[in-house]
Amino acid sequence: MKATFVKTQLKTIFNVSEIVTVHYHEFDKNFVFEGERHNFWELVYVDKGSVVVKREDEKLVISQGEILFHKPDEFHSIRANFSAPDFFVITFVCNSKAMAYFENYHAVLNRMLSPFISAIIKEAKNAYVLPKNDPYLKKLIKKEDASIGSDQLIKTYLEQLLILLVREMTNTGATYVFPNKESMENHIITSIKKFIDDEICLPFRISRLCAAMGYGKSYLSRIFKEQTGDTISRYAAVKKTDEAKRLIRESNLNFSQISDRLSFDNPQYFSRVFRRITGMTPTEFKISLNIPR
Repeated sequence: MKATFVKTQLKTIFNVSEIVTVHYHEFDKNFVFEGERHNFWELVYVDKGSVVVKREDEKLVISQGEILFHKPDEFHSIRANFSAPDFFVITFVCNSKAMAYFENYHAVLNRMLSPFISAIIKEAKNAYVLPKNDPYLKKLIKKEDASIGSDQLIKTYLEQLLILLVREMTNTGATYVFPNKESMENHIITSIKKFIDDEICLPFRISRLCAAMGYGKSYLSRIFKEQTGDTISRYAAVKKTDEAKRLIRESNLNFSQISDRLSFDNPQYFSRVFRRITGMTPTEFKISLNIPR
């Protein structure tokens, strides 16, 4: 007996039909792009520093980790905001009605979604010749040895990002998935570094990091070592030392006060760690800067 099957048509919320340009910019603090308008969508994500964006008559400061959309035919310009910015831009065609969610959109990108940005950049580099720091790029040139399926992965990663952003806006069960294992591990490494940066003035305890991340010590230690070539503990010591160097340069605190500020057990231990990382004692470092002792 022949079985009867019912086919379920899949509903498409977003259909990105064309990619126009993909950019990853690393400009200096004097960067200015005077502006343009075009009949397709533009996504801007700031990876480092901040930029000033003008869209029509509105002026916005877009800082690290923030995302913004320009709707079709909206005039927009961008410039550095007193520091050297790194930012990602992708322009694309999507005529889906759900794109209305992104008119005038500006928000902090949930860290769980940032791997999609990385994945789009990676696949764009696999597929196209991307001139460095060319804000006037008008056409993508396909590589002769482009990776199989890169175009489709760019499309699907971007569509997934749009869907998850809308879920977040509407609170309808936002579920975060990673495009691949590499993206997931990159996200974990980024989260470890952010945890250490956020708690730079607290005693570093790997047990507290594991509790905050929800992973075991052996797993976090292994992937951190594989990805960075360093241990988590040494990375934390380097970051504390970097902060100590900043305080020596920019503050009037003495070494004992800096030791307390950064939660070292005592000034002697602070000095040992500082020397192990920099090859100099705090005193020698301060002398090297020609700062009066």
